[in-house]
Amino acid sequence: MTVDYTVRLRFGETSQAAATHTNLSAVRLDGHVLWIAGDETATLERLLADHPEKAAEFGDETTFRLADFVDLPGDDENEEADVEGLARAGDFLWAVGSHSLRRKQIKEQHEGRGALKRLARVEGQDNRQILVRLPIADVDGVPTPVREVEVDGVRHRPAALRRRDNLRSLLRDDEHLGPFLPIPGKDNGLDIEGIAVRGDRVYLGLRGPVLRGWAFVLELRPYVDADDPTRLRLRDFPERLPYRKHVLDLDGLGVRDLCPHGDDLLILAGPTMDLDGPVRIYRWHGAATADIPTIVRDDLITRELEIAYGEGDDHAEGISMLGDDRVLVVYDSPARARLTDDGAVIADVVLLPR
Repeated sequence: MTVDYTVRLRFGETSQAAATHTNLSAVRLDGHVLWIAGDETATLERLLADHPEKAAEFGDETTFRLADFVDLPGDDENEEADVEGLARAGDFLWAVGSHSLRRKQIKEQHEGRGALKRLARVEGQDNRQILVRLPIADVDGVPTPVREVEVDGVRHRPAALRRRDNLRSLLRDDEHLGPFLPIPGKDNGLDIEGIAVRGDRVYLGLRGPVLRGWAFVLELRPYVDADDPTRLRLRDFPERLPYRKHVLDLDGLGVRDLCPHGDDLLILAGPTMDLDGPVRIYRWHGAATADIPTIVRDDLITRELEIAYGEGDDHAEGISMLGDDRVLVVYDSPARARLTDDGAVIADVVLLPR
């Protein structure tokens, strides 16, 4: 990977205290605005570019609580939502949680039976099981989530999938993915990491499971319930399921993020297990025109870039187009050299091959 240049992402004191800047999980550029999510909160962050043409820094952070717009499924509205993907399409900003279970870690202070007991503990969090669509309006020249917006004469409000349409519930009987629902994400269980929206199509990338080297992307067709404008529903595909599965040859890697580029999808890929690398960007050619469940291999997919990674740090977690031929890459667990004294973290801008 050759870095074209770097940009600073500068966060305020609250996000620094919550370690959002070192737990970045999703990013999407929106004009001179950068939408960011960390995986330890139930918020979205908005950063503004210091220059509209070529930003050297995104700062002036504003935090938006998801609970201020939609009813979160958890009892504690401040419980982390583990937002792993952001998408901006039309007048809406989309966010998806990981939907994953997690296994307790053995840390340095844990020994013996207590350590083994922690490693056996698996837990889930309801707030991770979200798919949210927020209306965006121009407020004082800045894209901003709002509680209502008019689009083509229709009023739209923040909307989300309800428990009845929860993806974990819908996948329970799936022949490929159902058996992996009880398994934590870092153990090759279900783990959503990435969302892309094109027209009425919503694509969700799965970090896991990866089956015999094949990664999964789910395609959804959400719509707003006519009787409840705060509720998203899912249309059935001709296969009589509310989702469609595409399997991708990512050389044994899982999906870490998705980003639309014309009719193609750029795919940030990395290990599904707790490993550092390899990390790559692939291109799924013609993804937005696929009209059947697709086996994405051979000429349908190409390896575009190798992304650098560290040992225990610098894990690429989010990508966004920056112009027509550049990709912004943000990192979870950034290396110390990426952190500045004033609370900024350094992100990379890389050139796509021509």
